[in-house]
Amino acid sequence: MASTLTPKEIVVQLDKFIVGQDDAKRAVAIALRNRWRRQQVDPVLRDEIAPKNIIMIGPTGVGKTEIARRLAKLAKAPFIKLEASKFTEVGYVGRDVESMIRDLTELAITMVKQEETENVRAKAKDIAEECLLDLLLPPVKAPAPQPEPEPEPESDAEEGDGISNVIEMVTEGNFEGLIEMQQVDVVEPDPEIEARQQKTREKLRQLFRQGKLDDRSVDLEITQQASPVVEIFSAGGFEEMDINIKDMFENLMPKQGKKKKVKVSEAYDILVEREAQRMVDMDKVVKEAKSRVEQNGIIFLDEIDKVVAREGTSTPDISREGVQRDLLPIVEGSSVNTKYGIVKTDHILFIAAGAFHGTKPSDLIPEMQGRFPIRVELDSLGKEDFIRILTEPENALTRQYVELMKTEGVTLKIGDDAIEQLAEIACVVNDKHENIGARRLHTVLECLLDEVSFNASEMDGVTVNIDADEVRRKLDDIVEDEDLGRYIL
Repeated sequence: MASTLTPKEIVVQLDKFIVGQDDAKRAVAIALRNRWRRQQVDPVLRDEIAPKNIIMIGPTGVGKTEIARRLAKLAKAPFIKLEASKFTEVGYVGRDVESMIRDLTELAITMVKQEETENVRAKAKDIAEECLLDLLLPPVKAPAPQPEPEPEPESDAEEGDGISNVIEMVTEGNFEGLIEMQQVDVVEPDPEIEARQQKTREKLRQLFRQGKLDDRSVDLEITQQASPVVEIFSAGGFEEMDINIKDMFENLMPKQGKKKKVKVSEAYDILVEREAQRMVDMDKVVKEAKSRVEQNGIIFLDEIDKVVAREGTSTPDISREGVQRDLLPIVEGSSVNTKYGIVKTDHILFIAAGAFHGTKPSDLIPEMQGRFPIRVELDSLGKEDFIRILTEPENALTRQYVELMKTEGVTLKIGDDAIEQLAEIACVVNDKHENIGARRLHTVLECLLDEVSFNASEMDGVTVNIDADEVRRKLDDIVEDEDLGRYIL
């Protein structure tokens, strides 16, 4: 189901995690909203409306991947990130371009299966509880009539003693004695015994729900697949074969069951998962997953500039243009054969990204350029951007480090002046060396907090204040020594 958020609402959500890059956010917000709009169009015209694929141009570390990832999370859509440089033209060793659709389909199957499992989990818990009680208290069997039995007086006290004995056996983990007591010949149901059994069962249910049986052990049958591990090394063309080796072995090799002694709490979790998996309708899962891939799937193709042939090179760029030609039918819209059936790519949204150092988008083959009509340039990040990145997002790096230190009982306080100094140092290092954008903040913070992180386990209750002077003391020498900085930062 495509997101019902408006473009403005989508941008607001993206602003929580990504600083700046307003043009890119607007472009992806419109693309996502257009998916919802397309679903409202008359079905006759709906299939004719193709997605407007996007190509992002900008240096590394400015938020290209993060924008696409957060967009997919907002849309609750199947999303996969791939490097275009991993693919090769047919005939060369490397991945087949169609494998991206198979990977996306597998991801969607997993996503939908998890959702369906959660939908049936409540019912699965009830069934698992009953199965666990069966393990704790096997169904009682009525005793066979003995010739000339001696009459025994019936009393509530004896019934109570019987239940008490059973519960005592369970709480002490004496399941062997309990089972022996239960295993007698069957003749016909005895209402009195069944009533006593039910009363005992309810007592055990209360003990289980109160957690008083969690540390006891039960024998649970664990099913294992008796199939060998098979690894196949081959060229990418092998992926076109409509054969799933793993499934084939699973069908041929029998499943083996063996009893394993596990704690009651662990047995309950295993039974819940087993029952939930059993209740999921896989035909429904496959149908829904394929629909999500075809209607809402998002593929992020990173390093698209790596498959552009560079002008003026003395050596031929083998297969680069061939990769583009192989990608073209997938992007334009084609039918890909997967083990779950045919998947159409006509309405999958493709977001490509690349730094384009030494090349430009116009170096792509004309057909590929035509399939990415929306182009947005992402800006390099400066000092003010770094300050915002360190403070504004919900997952800001400074907050991450504060929470990490809190687990050791250390209170970490990073002042505003320290954040400003960190941003300035990150900019200087990016200018002197390779510009890796916001990723530079990870390295400067790691260097700054190296000593605290190493000794935090012995600093319970200590408050560590980081100011601008501390930042300069720790990092200025590294920044000034360009040779040393090249290795550390």
